Amino acid sequence: MTANKQAASGGVGWAPYLFCAPVMLYLLVFQAYPLVQELYLSFTQTSLLSPGQHGWVGLRNYTDLFGQPEFAQVLVITGVYTVACVVFAIGIGLGTALLLNMPFRGRGIARSLITIPWAAPPVAVALIFIWMFNGQYGVLQHVFQFLGLSSGMEGWLDNPARALPAVLLTTVWQIFPFTSVVILSALQGVSSDLREAAIIDGADRLSVFGAVVWPAIRPTVMLLTLFITIWSLRRFDLIWLMTQGGPIGSTNTLVIELYRRAFTYRELGEAAAVGMVGLSLALAITVIYFRLTVRAERAAGH
Repeated sequence: MTANKQAASGGVGWAPYLFCAPVMLYLLVFQAYPLVQELYLSFTQTSLLSPGQHGWVGLRNYTDLFGQPEFAQVLVITGVYTVACVVFAIGIGLGTALLLNMPFRGRGIARSLITIPWAAPPVAVALIFIWMFNGQYGVLQHVFQFLGLSSGMEGWLDNPARALPAVLLTTVWQIFPFTSVVILSALQGVSSDLREAAIIDGADRLSVFGAVVWPAIRPTVMLLTLFITIWSLRRFDLIWLMTQGGPIGSTNTLVIELYRRAFTYRELGEAAAVGMVGLSLALAITVIYFRLTVRAERAAGH
């Protein structure tokens, strides 16, 4: 009897590892190995024309990167792009979710239509907004002319001062529906009894949101902030299709710089160093997020 129990418990003990084995194998082959290879390349001088020949240079790729004013500009643009994406995508998504959570006629249709920008392919979105931002026949140009603001507003994607705002507008338009839907699902879990009790006690809508709604959806919003931050650091397709990092590097983020160094300048070592810098930023942000989460849970008494 005891032997049968041990055999049964032994079989159950190995089962989780067997189920996890395919996933772990996939991560090792397609994630861990390329990451280690990229880390190794970042310490070498490797050309795309001769990828099999590696010249060990140590930290020279990193010192060269941080010694270039152009790379400092890349970091600044990446930071501005990431922070703006997070602030506007979360802010607009939260506002939209609160509106869609209110009872009104046609709410189901509105909830369905809000997902269209997120479902649209990035190539189609980029082409549509390139046409909209065109200085001669774009829709926005006609709107500015109608409002009497057309002077100096031509050629958004060709102007270094307005190219990044144009790319940001396009990006936020595409990603805010995702944050809206996720926050809306979190709002569904907020207790209606607590809301009614707060209203009966005389609390206004802002107080109800701060005391009842926000504590319930805060973990979801924080997790969304982490996702949107990492996603913005890695965003390539929309920026490349709209501006290719230009004009004059005004929309040149880390991923664009990585692509340019690898496939334009054919310097795989330098491109790998750029990639490792981006990975380090993502890891640092993730660590900060988890520390803030643990601190918030301790403050809440969990």
